[in-house]
Amino acid sequence: MKRIFALLLALGVIPALFAAMAGSNPLFLPLWDGTPPNSQPAGQPEERVQENQILWVRHVQQPAIEVRLPARGNATGQAVVVCPGGGYGGLAYDWEGTDFAGWLNSRGIAAIVLSYRLPVDGDVDHQKWLVPLLDAQRAIRLTRAHAADWGINPAKVGIMGFSAGGHLASTAGTHFDAGNAEAADPVDRLSSRPDFMILVYPVISMMEGTTHLGSRVNLLGQHPSDELVRHYSNELQVTAETPPTFLVHAADDTTVPVQNSLLFHAALVAHKVPAELHVYPQGGHGFSFAFGKGRLQDWTQLCARWLAEL
Repeated sequence: MKRIFALLLALGVIPALFAAMAGSNPLFLPLWDGTPPNSQPAGQPEERVQENQILWVRHVQQPAIEVRLPARGNATGQAVVVCPGGGYGGLAYDWEGTDFAGWLNSRGIAAIVLSYRLPVDGDVDHQKWLVPLLDAQRAIRLTRAHAADWGINPAKVGIMGFSAGGHLASTAGTHFDAGNAEAADPVDRLSSRPDFMILVYPVISMMEGTTHLGSRVNLLGQHPSDELVRHYSNELQVTAETPPTFLVHAADDTTVPVQNSLLFHAALVAHKVPAELHVYPQGGHGFSFAFGKGRLQDWTQLCARWLAEL
């Protein structure tokens, strides 16, 4: 018997069994039944490639969520929709997605990793800027629709985003709706408002001099109207209904200026929205967990404490 157990352990069967018992096996669900709204053919198939030790997903054709749940006995009832970054041109799927799903699960939080459509693949004349937001809103609604099945409190569904994924997350937190009570699809009857936001080195503004130009061009096009730029400059869209927010940024970020987080935090404070901002002197951009970057790597501990105190 011991030899059989050892063989199963070596083959990975026992760890896989324990993972399944703990509920850690991911569940993959398409966001939409049939053709997604505002859908435009990307012209090439979805690709997943390893570049610089990061798994990149590009040309998303069928937006989906990867659901990773903690063991029921550890579950806090919180859930987080995770939006990887990539300048609206790709998704750093493990670096800013599935790795953080594991971190959230270790704290009893359900993780919903979002594979959202990228506007760079769309048609400029087809309101391509709507596509990522439609997918993020749908992910929030879908999470609430499955709350009972997944052991989630539907009033504790938040969103987390990195870089351009942070722009998407902050857009979801400032451009939400209560759902359509008359919708044929029961999922569409649910609110798309996140209950909290975690924004990590986020793009917030589309204003020249503050924005990340690549994200702006990919989302809005080369020559967007002033109205469109303001509409997606989320520091201008904060209201008293914007959800509580945790922000982290490095002051020496030369890709997405720290002013993005500073402006958003100031807007939150002005509207009396609970907000916590951590600016580190060094760290650059895209630091993920910031392993090996001194006290910057403590940001996840601060975030975990903030989540526990919500």
